[in-house]
Amino acid sequence: MSKVIAFAGKGGVGKTTVAALVIRSLSKGDKTPILAVDADPNSNLGETLGLDVPTTIGDIRETFMRDPQGVPSGMDKAIYLEMLVEQALIEKPAFDLLVMGRQEGQGCYCMVNNILHNFTERLSQAYHYMVVDNEAGMEHLSRRTSGKVDMLFLVTDYSLRGLRALKRINEMLESLKLTVEDMGIVVTRAPAELNEKFIAEVEEIGLPILGIIPDDPALMDYDMEKRSLMELPDDSPAVVAVESLMQEKCPA
Repeated sequence: MSKVIAFAGKGGVGKTTVAALVIRSLSKGDKTPILAVDADPNSNLGETLGLDVPTTIGDIRETFMRDPQGVPSGMDKAIYLEMLVEQALIEKPAFDLLVMGRQEGQGCYCMVNNILHNFTERLSQAYHYMVVDNEAGMEHLSRRTSGKVDMLFLVTDYSLRGLRALKRINEMLESLKLTVEDMGIVVTRAPAELNEKFIAEVEEIGLPILGIIPDDPALMDYDMEKRSLMELPDDSPAVVAVESLMQEKCPA
């Protein structure tokens, strides 16, 4: 059974960056194999990891819906779709990446979604860790058949807007069919000392701050150069902060 580490937060707060640095930490710590899942329709986890993504699960779903009779003669639909998912899986030495991609268009996607979700669930069992970068609504996690998340990081930048988005996500969790074993807040682009108003807002949410990631100029440099965050030096402030977080929350 793979351990599921998931991330949620509003767009632009550095959620995907934290997810990439967690993947880096797990791989450097030999906690492999790792399945990285980009479940945000605004897919950019692959870019953060320095990868081109030619095909997504959304592409497969839409292609099938446009031509459901396009299955090769003599092949079962489920087997055909599973084969396409295997082809969409990007395999690297440190991790594998699966990108969910676009949301559903018009029409009934129940059959194809059930096949894709069930196969993705079976696929995840071959990994020690499954790292999931989610959209704010966390629809992907809510549809997982196992319904279990070992560690949920709610990510915000140093803003009250970001915190209030986390508050809404936290409240929404009660309505989702999820069992979250452990969860807390990760603050990005944070100053050395947090403002009293910021701390008061955190206390209102009722979740602990698990990690504080300082502003790290290297992150902007790597983004501009289209370099993978896997290549960041070990003494990068963001890397050091995430390593400390992972040693605390995922020591084994």
